[in-house]
Amino acid sequence: MASISSSGNGRRLIQFVDKDGIRKTVRLGKISKKQAESFRVMVESLVTASVLGEPEALDNATAQWLAGLDDRLYARVAAVGLVKPRAATLGMGIAAFVESFLAARPEYKPLTIDNVNQARHYLIEHFGNRDMRTITAADAEDFRLSLVKSGLAEATYRRHLGRCRQLFKAAIKRGIVKGQNPFDDMAVTARANKERQRFVSRADVDKLIAAAPDAQWRLIIALSRYGGIRTPSETLALKWTDVNWEQRRLRIPSPKTERYEGGDCRYIPLFPELDRPLHDCFELAEPGEEYVINRHRSMSRNLGTQLRRIALRAGLEPWPKPFHNMRASRQTELAESFPIHVVCSWIGNSRAVAQEHYLTVTDAHFARAIQPLAESAAKSAAAGGGIGENGGDTESANPSELLAIQGNSLTCTDGHNYDPAFLRVRSSQPVSTRACRKS
Repeated sequence: MASISSSGNGRRLIQFVDKDGIRKTVRLGKISKKQAESFRVMVESLVTASVLGEPEALDNATAQWLAGLDDRLYARVAAVGLVKPRAATLGMGIAAFVESFLAARPEYKPLTIDNVNQARHYLIEHFGNRDMRTITAADAEDFRLSLVKSGLAEATYRRHLGRCRQLFKAAIKRGIVKGQNPFDDMAVTARANKERQRFVSRADVDKLIAAAPDAQWRLIIALSRYGGIRTPSETLALKWTDVNWEQRRLRIPSPKTERYEGGDCRYIPLFPELDRPLHDCFELAEPGEEYVINRHRSMSRNLGTQLRRIALRAGLEPWPKPFHNMRASRQTELAESFPIHVVCSWIGNSRAVAQEHYLTVTDAHFARAIQPLAESAAKSAAAGGGIGENGGDTESANPSELLAIQGNSLTCTDGHNYDPAFLRVRSSQPVSTRACRKS
């Protein structure tokens, strides 16, 4: 049996007893507990093969894991006699490398595997199945330009470049690529596209829910907009055992962040807006039903496409990134009433990510900002009093030429901007020209 230990500086190691009864250690460095556990399982498989005297008779999973292991860790496994030293590594084509890269990462989710395969598709489309050692920084720049010219959104092609950088970083660790990563100097962080951000109002959500085909779709919409949870991953992972009716809390499983320590789940309040749709689905659930959403779980069904159809049925114009924008709208709402660290804990992101990709400036913010000014102007007009520096006006002019009050906005009728800090309004009296400052 192999066991996991931790040193004082947070580094993990695997200890086992070999076929001769000698205790040996494989030092792993700083890795997560989950990664260390995967490593331990593979070491046990290697120990078993060594004890049986059949090192070549490894199961496919262990063999693939060894093939994808970087040279540094492979050398440590070889140093304790579990495998033979690896021969000098020759070049490898893009397709074969990505295959071995994914085989060594059993913890990857299907969506993550799809994303890596998309990057492989673009690489092979541009380079063919080229030896990775021959790809230079200049080649990588040509590849980036090809993605730009293909019409991909900036955030999309940046994500692809980030995955290419990750692949080449792994190839360097395994000794396949020498020297600098050709994708190192590229901007790969996905920036928020403000043009695709929408604040989804409660009125529109009410229309969506009314047009939804069944109770489970009503709950899917409510969980996204009022629970602020990721759809489809967190929505489809939610179980009835995650609902604490007594404490009015929901445990939200988080497949996206479970590979990080403490990131397997988070807790959110059972917000009042979730009560009715959640109870409706609970009443309709069959005895012993495990998942809250059980009718729309097929991976072949795109919930975003279906939501757009529901929006059209509700008389709404579909908006970009429908589920993300509903989730972001909820974070924007909550940030008005709760400290940001609390909101980020409920939504499951960081302050930096919230600021860049989630929090939205809404029409309501503008209305609230000018409301006190408009109310003050109206009261002053009703009172009929002047409010110059000494209670009177200076530099007077005809108010019809300077200022008009329209709804909640205050604008000069000649088209110039005004400085609210110097706004002066009088009913049927000349207005100080200080009230209207030309831009």
